[in-house]
Amino acid sequence: MIKLLVLDVDGCLTDGKIIYSSDSSETKAFNVKDGLAIVSWIKLGHQVAIITGRQSSIVKKRADELGIGHLHQGVKNKEKVLRELVSGLNLEMYEVAAIGDDLNDHKMLSIAGRSFTPNDGVADIQELVGTVLSRKGGDAAVREMIDIIIEENDQKDQFLSLWVEE
Repeated sequence: MIKLLVLDVDGCLTDGKIIYSSDSSETKAFNVKDGLAIVSWIKLGHQVAIITGRQSSIVKKRADELGIGHLHQGVKNKEKVLRELVSGLNLEMYEVAAIGDDLNDHKMLSIAGRSFTPNDGVADIQELVGTVLSRKGGDAAVREMIDIIIEENDQKDQFLSLWVEE
């Protein structure tokens, strides 16, 4: 059973665009469907981590808003951070699902028990991962990944019961 989701940000939780305004502030767009699925995953008693190569106050704000317990920004070696996180949580790699879209995610994706990429992930990552999603990064690709894992974990009824009255 998957117990930990590991998310890359740019190109997975977002469409990969980084927009700077004239005052040098940064803008990112997040998909609310990803957010609802992440919150639901956490409500089911599971964990979520963000491991991203960039540093951004916007990402911290989104992680806090969603209740993501493990935020690692400015990471150059995602594999190392993932190994340390899994060890610290007393999990095994087969209990981890990760999503990434570019070459800096390669090693992290190669050790995760389950790996995903949005359909606009680079070709080398698409060849590596177990599942290429139908959605692009920032277009609810993370939601699609979570829906797949919920099915595989046999938790769909629990997932639905969080929001749908019986």
